[in-house]
Order: sequence, then structure tokens, then C-alpha cells
Amino acid sequence: MGVEISDEARRLVALFEDEAGVTVRDCVVDEDHDQVVYLVKRGEIADAIGPGGTTVGRVEEQLGRDVKLIEDAERAEDFVANALAPAAVYNVTVSENGDTVAYVEVPQEDHGAAIGRNGRNIDAARRLAQRHFDIDGIELT
Repeated sequence: MGVEISDEARRLVALFEDEAGVTVRDCVVDEDHDQVVYLVKRGEIADAIGPGGTTVGRVEEQLGRDVKLIEDAERAEDFVANALAPAAVYNVTVSENGDTVAYVEVPQEDHGAAIGRNGRNIDAARRLAQRHFDIDGIELT
């Protein structure tokens, strides 16, 4: 996996992989937003969600908290776009002037979806982008 995860996250990875039959690349337990964020292997996101969201729904019920799924990507730009879904992302530019920041073009009407309730979506995107691509920040434009 390349990143260190807690014992609790390992247990949650095993649970989700058993339930969904997919490969989980990373897992973050977000206590601030009462959710678990899974980074799913590229190409397996549909199986992770399940028909009509049934698979992710079963896991949410077992955990008693929300689950956010993010599809992995090879490039940082694609990763950030995936992490901000379901917001429409038009373009991602990664700038390395001192800090590495991903500037994301999102239509105004999708800013709420990109940010999420109490910042939960953008916080998860920032945390995982840091862990996997050394991106220090994500800014919506």
C-alpha cells in the first residue's frame, strides 16, 4: 500500500474487501466527520459501490457511519478529480511553487459537492492527496 495505516483502518479494509470483493489501497478513519474513506483500486469503483449502492450501504450499516469511496489514479490530477466526486471537475493543475498545490476548476454550482457537509469531501481529498502524491493543498477555482 505504501502508506502506514492504523490497526483500526486495517480491520476496516479487510471488512470492506470481504464485503465488496475489491482491492482497497488505503483507508482513513475520519473521526471529525464520522466517516470512513476508502481508496479503491482503479477500475473497481463500480463493484465497490454495488448495484444501486447496495454494497456501500451494507458496509455503512455495519459500521454505523458514512463511507466515502475514492477511485485511485496514476496521476495526481486524476486522483484529485476522483477525490472530489461527485462534483464536476473541469481541470486540475498542480503547481510546485514552494508548496505543492492542486488548483481545481469546479463550476460554482458544484462547489458545495466538492467541499461536502462541514468540509468532509475536500478534507478527505486533501488528506489522501498528501499521503499519495505529496500535495500540500487543494484549492477550488
